[in-house]
Amino acid sequence: MRVNELMLYRHMEQGQVLNDMAFLMENYDNEYYNKEDLRGLLFDSVNEILELAVSHGLTGNLWHDYLTFLLASDENAYSTSCEIVGAIDGSMNQVAMHDFAIFKELYDYDFTELEKALGVDCMSMLKGFKADGAHGSVFNKRIRDRICELSIHLAESENIEEFKAVLTQFYKEFGVGKFGLHKAFRIEHTELGAEIVPITKIAHVHLDDLVGYEMAKKKLIENTEAFVKGKKANNCLLFGDAGTGKSTSIKAILNQYYDQGLRMIEVYKHQFQDLNDVIAQIKNRNYKFIIYMDDLSFEEFEIEYKYLKAVIEGGLEKKPDNVLIYATSNRRHLIKETFKDKEDRDEELHTNDTVQEKLSLVARFGVTIFFGKPDKKQFQEIVRQLASRTELEITEGELMLEANKWELSHGGMSGRAAQQFVDYLLGTRL
Repeated sequence: MRVNELMLYRHMEQGQVLNDMAFLMENYDNEYYNKEDLRGLLFDSVNEILELAVSHGLTGNLWHDYLTFLLASDENAYSTSCEIVGAIDGSMNQVAMHDFAIFKELYDYDFTELEKALGVDCMSMLKGFKADGAHGSVFNKRIRDRICELSIHLAESENIEEFKAVLTQFYKEFGVGKFGLHKAFRIEHTELGAEIVPITKIAHVHLDDLVGYEMAKKKLIENTEAFVKGKKANNCLLFGDAGTGKSTSIKAILNQYYDQGLRMIEVYKHQFQDLNDVIAQIKNRNYKFIIYMDDLSFEEFEIEYKYLKAVIEGGLEKKPDNVLIYATSNRRHLIKETFKDKEDRDEELHTNDTVQEKLSLVARFGVTIFFGKPDKKQFQEIVRQLASRTELEITEGELMLEANKWELSHGGMSGRAAQQFVDYLLGTRL
């Protein structure tokens, strides 16, 4: 096997198994090597493939799934050029065809003679692997299914041209690597800097799930649509009362525009110092990234907001066009202001400078959207619509009566309180 001749797909993560398997394919009948050592290397490789399959929920021909996983995950000059855009022109195609010819040989390889020579049947066991129904801890079901379907199509391709067309179409539709396979991410600070890590389980909510707030949702949609279409768009601040759907709206936006190349990275306040590093990693990718900050607010002694101000607007390098910041907050002005601040203004020479320093962060969000608590009538309508989506058998009169009792003893009227009330009924009456 010509694995050592790969040019684009040469330094793949989790590619050691591929190198070991290629070595076995070439040397399984070489008398120079000890047969027990070769068997041990094969079983080590099979173990790695099985571990990958279980953690990612892969099924079917696991050898093909492993090769497909490598192709779908490797971010190289060809794969990243094809993501979202599709087929490209130029000499890069010739190089890609060279690599795909090698992968086609790997997909078509018959392990019969290798197993016979080493006295094993472990590769045969991997041909029709059936999972336990779970999708694994790394991939969700949607991603797992895409990988397994791609594996089948690549294995069935009749020639290199068809192999290339299938894989290039996958890159165009879904992208490549972690940004192609996942929609949401978080930040982990390591010794080497900020690492962007996929979030595998996120809420599959949609904007229609949020009852009311039609003007707020419309404003959020308009800004996000402009962004994903490559038009001018603004950083966005969703503020207002707790439990009114601010975070739900942003999660829904991600689900609605994911297939148009939208991705989301959740960043916490203590990670603002890593923002420049994060942006450097995503600025040249063919995706639109929303950096999401939930429940954003600062106490008067906290200075992290200055990192955020500098990143949004103010550094020598302008923020990339494929990056926006969306934040939610219960505070309109984000930074806590006390009566002491007002007293200090009387004592300071430049009182306006102090005020502007604290308000300038909000000014960097071009779009601000208010989510207020519903009134009695709106709250009852939210409860009514949420209940109608369930199998609850309850009269409207009883539903409203119980809802009124619930909001009095559970923090007042809000969309969150309405959902909790309906969940309570589902848990006790069904």
